[in-house]
Amino acid sequence: MSEAPSPQRSASTRPRPASGIPRWDAECDVVVVGFGAAGASAAIEAANAGAKVILVEVASGSGGTSAMAGGDIYMGGNGGTEAQRANGFHDTTEDFFRYMMMAGGPDADEERVRLYAEGAHAHFQWLKDQGVPYRNTYIPGKPVMPGTGDCLILSGSEYAWPFKESARPCPRGHLPEAIGETGGFMLLDKLAKRVHALGVDVRFQTRARALVVDEANRVCGLVVYADGEEKAIRARHGVILCAGGFALNEDMLRQYAPIRQRLANDGLSGGYDDGSGIRLGMSVGGAAIHMDELFVTLPFYPPESHVKGILVNDKGARFINEDAYGGRVAHFIASQIGDRFFLLVDDAIFQQPSPYAKIEIAAVGSTWEEVERELGLSEGSLVSTVEVYNRHAAKGEDPLFHKDASWLKPLDEPPFAALACHLKQAYYPFFTLGGLRVRPSGEVLTIDGDVIPGLYAAGRTACGLPRWGKGYSSGMSLGDCTFFGRMAGRKAAATPIADA
Repeated sequence: MSEAPSPQRSASTRPRPASGIPRWDAECDVVVVGFGAAGASAAIEAANAGAKVILVEVASGSGGTSAMAGGDIYMGGNGGTEAQRANGFHDTTEDFFRYMMMAGGPDADEERVRLYAEGAHAHFQWLKDQGVPYRNTYIPGKPVMPGTGDCLILSGSEYAWPFKESARPCPRGHLPEAIGETGGFMLLDKLAKRVHALGVDVRFQTRARALVVDEANRVCGLVVYADGEEKAIRARHGVILCAGGFALNEDMLRQYAPIRQRLANDGLSGGYDDGSGIRLGMSVGGAAIHMDELFVTLPFYPPESHVKGILVNDKGARFINEDAYGGRVAHFIASQIGDRFFLLVDDAIFQQPSPYAKIEIAAVGSTWEEVERELGLSEGSLVSTVEVYNRHAAKGEDPLFHKDASWLKPLDEPPFAALACHLKQAYYPFFTLGGLRVRPSGEVLTIDGDVIPGLYAAGRTACGLPRWGKGYSSGMSLGDCTFFGRMAGRKAAATPIADA
């Protein structure tokens, strides 16, 4: 008898034929892999539709990477959610749609974006129905995980160029009523309680090892590793993969997302984003798309005043409007040649950066010439950049990069400073955006666009709404996970494999 696979090893690259399964240790309609936001939402909707659901999770509890998030979900449209309207914001579905299309990048999934734009308003009510509490309060400015229990925040580049040129701006980040940076934990706690209340068979410390396929190459089950042995679960309607991305799999990152090599810190993860769900899907012919795309950000604010500074590369040149979302800014940084980047501030806007940002003071001077010399930049390079910026900022203009006038201020009050935002020094957290190619209903597709019967995916295992790092807004991942996790759960519950 062969030795049972180690629980520390990732999923097999080969599916198992149903004819080779000696016995089914359990049977159900739908198997969900992963107990984060996507898996919980899929399990809830499948169970609500009358399906018998087994949910397997490699960890000893629910949450996944979703629980580490601030908990904000990107929502709006249909005139605005209750929170938006209570604070005087009217958010049309078309504005919401246009912004999301821009945020999705050159390959935005129009069908998916349209469904989300039209359904996000109702999705807000669904979340409240699951027990997630929201206040109808708004925090202006650029807060990042404020932890005050308030709801509505500006969480993207809505008011920044070029987005504001195509879609009327509106804040769309909706945070649960949680104190401290626990919004993601609260969201998952409420969803998990609903999963258990619906009688879903939840199995922790159970690792998905391989998909099971029948003679027609339909996914009809899952082999898992639990209690020191392999077990087979038959799924009469199919398997939904919600096992996260691959932020912790350095081999996959090296192969698919080489930009990761420019960042010093590890990926954001609850501990199990090893790409196993994506590779399970690929093992039966699922296509993986946009695997080079990461969410990367730089926490150069708060303090908000630093948005009034200017970012330059090691040639002393600007390259981005600094009022854009931090994730967009970080991508433009990582797209530059060189590793050294500086945020230029004057005495009027300087505040000590947050310790977790790892942004240190690189140079200080009573003139910009002194700062330039201390940084070792070419003579006149930084000075001319600041001179051009200050001249236009004094008139409320930024003709080169179109920063909004509300964030423009001449940097003319000494002393002056350059803050180090170096790629190998500052904190650039990241997670993956690429994943399996899926329909909005969750069905996994081959490279030719054919449906793989019995196989679904959602969350970061799939490539969903957020698929372009330069357009990402906070809350898009949790919005995608919960909304399209629900759709996958409903579709799987309604589709026996024989009918797929």
